Amino acid sequence: MDITKQLVLIFLMGFLSSITLGDETKDLDTIVVTATRTNIAIDDATLPVTIIGRDQIEQSLARDISQLLRFEAGLDIGRNGGPGQTTSLFLRGTESNHTLVLVDGVRINPGTIGGAALQNINPDIIERIEIVKGSRSALYGTDAIGGVINIITRKANSSYIESGYGYGMYDTKKRSIDLGFNSGSTELGLSVNSNKTDGYKIRTDSDIKRGYENLTTNFHIGQAFQNSDITLRHWRTSGTVEYLDFFLTAIDQDFINESSAIEINNNFKNNIQSKVIISSVKDDIKQNQSTANVYSKRNIFDGQISKLAGSHNITGGLYLSDEEASSFAWGSGYNKDTQSNAIFIQDQINEGNHRIFIAARLSDHETFGKETTWNAEYGLSISDQWSINASAGHAFRAPDATDRYGYGGNINLKPEASDDIQLNVAFRRDDNTTYRLELFDTKIENLIEYDFAKDQMLNIGQASMRGLQLSYHLINENYSIRADYINQKAENDINKTLLLRRPKQSFTLNISKKLKNFDFGLSLLASGERKDFGVTLPGYAIVNLTGQFKLNDKWKINTQIENILDKHYETAAKYRMQGRSVFLDLTRRW
Repeated sequence: MDITKQLVLIFLMGFLSSITLGDETKDLDTIVVTATRTNIAIDDATLPVTIIGRDQIEQSLARDISQLLRFEAGLDIGRNGGPGQTTSLFLRGTESNHTLVLVDGVRINPGTIGGAALQNINPDIIERIEIVKGSRSALYGTDAIGGVINIITRKANSSYIESGYGYGMYDTKKRSIDLGFNSGSTELGLSVNSNKTDGYKIRTDSDIKRGYENLTTNFHIGQAFQNSDITLRHWRTSGTVEYLDFFLTAIDQDFINESSAIEINNNFKNNIQSKVIISSVKDDIKQNQSTANVYSKRNIFDGQISKLAGSHNITGGLYLSDEEASSFAWGSGYNKDTQSNAIFIQDQINEGNHRIFIAARLSDHETFGKETTWNAEYGLSISDQWSINASAGHAFRAPDATDRYGYGGNINLKPEASDDIQLNVAFRRDDNTTYRLELFDTKIENLIEYDFAKDQMLNIGQASMRGLQLSYHLINENYSIRADYINQKAENDINKTLLLRRPKQSFTLNISKKLKNFDFGLSLLASGERKDFGVTLPGYAIVNLTGQFKLNDKWKINTQIENILDKHYETAAKYRMQGRSVFLDLTRRW
């Protein structure tokens, strides 16, 4: 046994032996908004909801959001190498463009390539992440087949100044400044964060290193009135990513992802509330060695009004979207404008131990016409310890502009349509400990895939994703343990082949322990083999260790050792993932 494995075993033995049961209990009233578009207690959600909180984000020292999500059960990452490289997310076996990503409730999936640019989202600006697993097209429209990830940015709960500097392997440098002001009725926040790395050799068949540079700015200002509030937000990330083309030539491209929004909330008489978000989202990619570019811009009106009447909470809304998408590559391109509108209505019913959620949405897409989606869910608290949730939903995804007009595009594509059913059973042994069994089955008609023989995007017929998740969660004021096991199968039902880059089995373990001035963290991901283009990638297991040392009320040091066992692994064929690396971060708060 080498010295690294010995150190890991010593750490684990000491860590686990130090765990003692405390008196504090898990907060059972944690509020989430993404599951139903309204504020509810997480235990009232009828679909599985996972929260990644600020403490976990801060201690992880993740440089992009995918480094956080990969340690969450059912979220599989496929990445073309190191920092800034193209990243795909497969939620419970669905496609990478089947997960809707929101920033403060605003859709950021681009109109050109479907999947959000997870590799460019800096965790330093994030307060928490809400992950809803299951179809939510009835609430959010296209793309929400596998689920929804809502990135909620940091709020200024007090007045403060915070700055940080970090350094690590591959000459990775991180700088940040965060300002907050809160007078009770007025709130203002500004974050500026930069990340830069020389990178490493991302391809197994090349010795060329590829780097990445990212500058992220996040700003918000809010004003509260007697029965209403208004908030202005702007998020922007820009930079340069270096990569290798098909011929292993070193090239690079500049990118901009940004979102601007105004949100207005009102509380009226008779338990009536309204929310309006008017937003504009832009994605811009320009290749520096040619004139190739990809651009999309979307303007959105998203409004809703809710009425609480006895055991019912009824919500209705209107969604209007105008999207411009353009691309130019290899001497050809497209420029298309698409409008999509929708109305929706939903009802949440809480009657004793029973919880019912029903929702329906009528979408009118300029290209594909009208599409009706729905959700029907039921939850029962059998006792103080046992609860059960059952759900069914119908969702859809409209082909994006690249599917229709890009390389191999097909203007005759049909929208993808899915039917999803779930059964979830939870046993709460006490206020700290929960066991869960989650069964899921998703069938997708007209799944869009690239056909190499015909050199074109096609609807392949039908695909299915089914499986189960077993979970053990122990959460206490002083420590937490989260262990999750997934067994799933995602396949093309026509030719019975497995869908690419999705393992059948995975196991995640996240442990944190708080001492007086020091916090430990351990994250483990064990993933089974997965199919890729013409090959089968072997399974792997990686372990990350983190520590946070609080020097005093103002100073703290965060440390991270990623992939401490220095395992070689690939989530996409011929693309290396990061080996063992160390990163340190020093933060000062005024």
